[in-house]
Parts: sequence; structure tokens; C-alpha cells
Amino acid sequence: MEFIQYLIDLVLHLDVHLNELILMFGVWTYAILFLIIFAETGLVITPFLPGDSLLFALGALAAGGAFHLETLMILLTIASIAGDTTNYSIGNYLGPKVFHFENSRFFNKDYLMKTHGFYEKHGGKTIILAKFLPIFRTFAPFVAGIGSMTYPKFIMFNVIGGLVWINGFLLLGFFFGNIPFVKENFGVVILAIIFISILPAVYQVVKAKMAK
Repeated sequence: MEFIQYLIDLVLHLDVHLNELILMFGVWTYAILFLIIFAETGLVITPFLPGDSLLFALGALAAGGAFHLETLMILLTIASIAGDTTNYSIGNYLGPKVFHFENSRFFNKDYLMKTHGFYEKHGGKTIILAKFLPIFRTFAPFVAGIGSMTYPKFIMFNVIGGLVWINGFLLLGFFFGNIPFVKENFGVVILAIIFISILPAVYQVVKAKMAK
């Protein structure tokens, strides 16, 4: 329960916590931020880490001089691309070892072939769109690896997705984060960003249920 309360407080007061990080670690804050983005995109056990909201808050603080915007853009884009690549590699290593049974209910080899077919056909847009969806951006590259999506295709869309996602939210925060209304209602704005981020996933779930 305390951990959940901490996460809620972290999300609602990102600007405060980031300022605390700067005071505590100085220039090493950039390394910590790199690791956060890398872990959120590269490790399937850390999908709960802040993504969109963190980037928006960083952009807003960069506008106030707390961070160097160009440094954030370069470092965090590299972190996102490296994270997805690591996640893909883990999935690609585990996939053939786990999904090699012909008659298994959960690890059937046929599932592996279907996953591969899906990612060969729709993998590009899946990798890019997943960047803008919490949870999904953590698992999409992992599943792409399991399905052995062609690596040159994966890395191309990984780079495109990382550039658009990281730089898009940083610039949104940079240009809009310090508007008086946004600054006074920062927690509400962050929640709105999270809500908007999960809307496409909710829509797809509702659409699928209605189709049934």
C-alpha cells in the first residue's frame, strides 16, 4: 500500500521530485533519467515507471533552465532505442527456447509462428504506436523479439518511434509546461496525459468486446 501511495505521489508531483533529484545528484540526474527510460522500455518487469508524464515534466523544467533540452533529447532517445533493442533481444533469445512444444497449451510452437506472422505484417506500426501507450511500450518489443520480427525492420521502426515519442513529449512540456494554468494544475495535467495515453488501449478493448 505504501508503495502504491509513493507511485501516486511520484506521478502527481513529478516536478517536485525531479527538483529534489537535481539537488541531490546534480549532473548525475541525467544518468538516472537515462536508466529510468531504459528500464521502462527495456525490462518487462518495470512497466510501471513513468514515461509520458516524466518526459512532459522534464520538458517543462528544461524551459525553466533546470535541464538542457538538447541533452535530454539525445540521451533519452538513445535510452528508449537501447531499451527496446534490449527487450527485443531478450524476447528473441527466450522465444525459441520456450515456444518449442507442438502440443503445449500455453507454449505451443504454433503461437510463435502466428506471432512472427503478425509482427512481419503489422510490427512497424505496432512498435511505433506502442511507444505512446503505457505498459504496451514495455511489452511490444519483447513480443516482437519472441516472434522473431525481422531485425532491420524492427530497428528502423524502433528508432522512428523513439525519436517521435521522446522528442514529442519533451517539446510539449517545453512549450506548454510553464503556462500559468498548467503550472498551477500540474498534477491534474499529468493525470490527463496518463488518461489520454491509455484511451487508445481502452478503445480497442471495448471495440473487441462489442464485436463479440
